[in-house]
Amino acid sequence: MRLRVDELAARSGLSVDTVRFYQSKGLLGQPEREGRIAWYSKAHLEQLERVRALKERGFTLDFIRRLLTGELDPIDAALAAAVSGPLPGEDSEGGELMTLEQLAAHTGVSETLLEAIARTGLLLSDAGEGGYTSADADAVRAGLKLLEAGLPLSELLDLARRHDAAMTAIAEQAVDVFVRFVRDPLRASAPADDSAAERIVESFNTMLPATAALVAHHFRRRLLQIARARMEREGVEGLEATPGAS
Repeated sequence: MRLRVDELAARSGLSVDTVRFYQSKGLLGQPEREGRIAWYSKAHLEQLERVRALKERGFTLDFIRRLLTGELDPIDAALAAAVSGPLPGEDSEGGELMTLEQLAAHTGVSETLLEAIARTGLLLSDAGEGGYTSADADAVRAGLKLLEAGLPLSELLDLARRHDAAMTAIAEQAVDVFVRFVRDPLRASAPADDSAAERIVESFNTMLPATAALVAHHFRRRLLQIARARMEREGVEGLEATPGAS
């Protein structure tokens, strides 16, 4: 496969300027040259697809460059690969990413409302611009059901902000625990080779869904427990306020 820069850009879904920018940042290998013509290969196309996948997971271009040029040790490189591909429990097919406009059309929710939800931190994009998935669409529909059930928008947004703050703190602590008790001890006890990389990815793939399931289960149980307690308390208060109640 031999491609001119405009053909490479079209195949990768990027602009020619973006391809050249990536090359200037060391994210794309040098092309083969014949006189003034630069020829790109399938390997260059795969590099751009890799850059795009990593960028869609939120990695900076500097981190991507370090990963692609081999500056990271095998353990961190393996972790980067793990979080840049389909995560445990995700559809391996992935599906097309949607812009905010496309997400609005897909869910029937206005862009203005989606932007308000995104500002609370509850609607997170994998890729910033153009990084919403079918799972995000499902989450938006769930929020819409809350509004249809009578929850005021202001209350939903307030809950979203408080939930995001709480979940961010928990997530930061969970990542810190993983680094201190899994990644760092593995680095200290074994050479950073392919075997260590496989072990760290296995640990990550085990701990991520387990942590998510634990948090979701606990929240659901706590929510129901508090709802029952509130119903019982208000039932007793209502009974005591009834004239003639004994």
